Amino acid sequence: MCKLCDEGKPQDHSESTADSEADSPLASRRDFLKATTAIGAGAGLGLFAADPAAARDDDDDDDDRRRGRDRDDDDGPPRHSGRPGRRYIIRGGAVMTMDPNMPNKGEFPRADVLVEGKKILAVGPHLHAGGAAVIDARGKIVMPGLIDTHHHLFETATRGVLADSLLFDGLDPDTTFNYFQKELLGFAPVYRPKDVYISELFGGLAQLDAGVTTVHDVSQIHHSPQHSDAAIHALFDTGRRAAFGFFESAGAAFTGTNPGNQYPADAPRIKKQWFSSSDQLVTMIMGGEIYLPGFENAWKIGRDLGIPIAAHIVGTFGMRGIFDAIAAGHGGGADGMSGTLGFDKDNLFIHMTGMSDGAWEAARKVGATVSLAVPIEMNMRHGTPPIQKAIDLGFEPSLSTDVEVVLTADMFTQMRTAMAMQRMFVNARALYNAGTPNEAYAAGLFPDQKLLTVRDVLRWATINGARDLRLEGKTGSLTPGKEADIIILDPDGINVTPLNYVPGAVVGLMERNNVETVIVAGKVRKWKGKLLDVDLRSLRRQLENSRDFLFRKAGIEQDLFRAP
Repeated sequence: MCKLCDEGKPQDHSESTADSEADSPLASRRDFLKATTAIGAGAGLGLFAADPAAARDDDDDDDDRRRGRDRDDDDGPPRHSGRPGRRYIIRGGAVMTMDPNMPNKGEFPRADVLVEGKKILAVGPHLHAGGAAVIDARGKIVMPGLIDTHHHLFETATRGVLADSLLFDGLDPDTTFNYFQKELLGFAPVYRPKDVYISELFGGLAQLDAGVTTVHDVSQIHHSPQHSDAAIHALFDTGRRAAFGFFESAGAAFTGTNPGNQYPADAPRIKKQWFSSSDQLVTMIMGGEIYLPGFENAWKIGRDLGIPIAAHIVGTFGMRGIFDAIAAGHGGGADGMSGTLGFDKDNLFIHMTGMSDGAWEAARKVGATVSLAVPIEMNMRHGTPPIQKAIDLGFEPSLSTDVEVVLTADMFTQMRTAMAMQRMFVNARALYNAGTPNEAYAAGLFPDQKLLTVRDVLRWATINGARDLRLEGKTGSLTPGKEADIIILDPDGINVTPLNYVPGAVVGLMERNNVETVIVAGKVRKWKGKLLDVDLRSLRRQLENSRDFLFRKAGIEQDLFRAP
């Protein structure tokens, strides 16, 4: 396993690790941890020394006693949660399963959820659980964990720095501190593997704290195999479910930098080393951006490996012609207009702004899926979020947070914004049809469109996300037999109480502070409002050190009150 470099300089990674003895994911992680711990200790950084955020194994009863967890009681979570054979029951909550095929369409004013190991055994009122440990959820809301189908976790260290930005320079003369130039061509190329690790880890834990139990990490930061392994290692260490998106090396295709970049050729090595098992929390997706030269090779590799292929599809990037060609079945050559590459059910298309009805229809026919990042699309001039177009053409999208350099990465914001935007246009059309002439800007909408509801966007943020990441057999709903990815929400907060309507409270009123308990694959990761086994003080310091290095190396001034 190659070592982390301290100075961010590309290393020679010609010696593959694919044929080493570390072919299993666990062995690979051990080797990676050994190498990176040695480097961190030598440099005085201690990045991995305490392994402060990895999910706790509860292997040692003495350790339990030291932590005050020597028995199941009201003060701590069930011991050994998520372990094979270990049972506990979540009692008396208002349960929203997101499975309409269950009794009561999966909604229970008061019910229990029985968990054994990592799976849900039963859901319903007054379940018998023998001597199982009890989590008291009376007065609380119990539902599946939220799912984010597109998030750039490696950018955590630069959170908020581009709050006024658009996609790229040239879209507006008054806004020049923009995403493509400053983030992808400025900060991203100077990331060291340890910068990737701490951003991915911290950002992942922050989402876990907000009830996001599953993410598609679109990590365009693969400057070397070291960088890729650091990102994957961090995803495992968050202790939540993730789809690792193997996208490009930001900057390499445009500036010729990052000579250690082995995208997309490193995908088979990554798949073999880290994802040889289907029974683990982290899976793999192939990034296949159609604006990159030779993108068809990435698509072919993804299909050869049998993994989903994802791509940003953005009208303001001039992708419509290439996308139409692929939709017609004759796109995909190096020039984007030759070859025989086409859409398939393995495709996840992100944004889909400005695309033709013909391309949408081609995607629908093969079963491709769509992820919308509505707040970012509206803010950064991707084009108008195609919420209604997706609905009209037979799609039910999933939701995603995109980039924290501009906006927050919680899913409550995504649900509220998507619903508000669609309803704004439909309401404006209704007013126009009723004789209100100043609503004419909405005249492009058809008169029979229905308003989105809170149940709709909850579906988009849970079961649809699982479907789009090909995880619907494991998560997305509280269905017996699925893995127990569960959040318990507290409606007693001053921002919600009194509770009158469960779906409305979740979508319309709640935020991070209402997420009381988070469970991933049966293991309790957040308890009574606090992440377990996470040294946030140490992680925050490491993230700030990484941020300072990135600004300095990229030559970008740290200015808390700079002009847009």
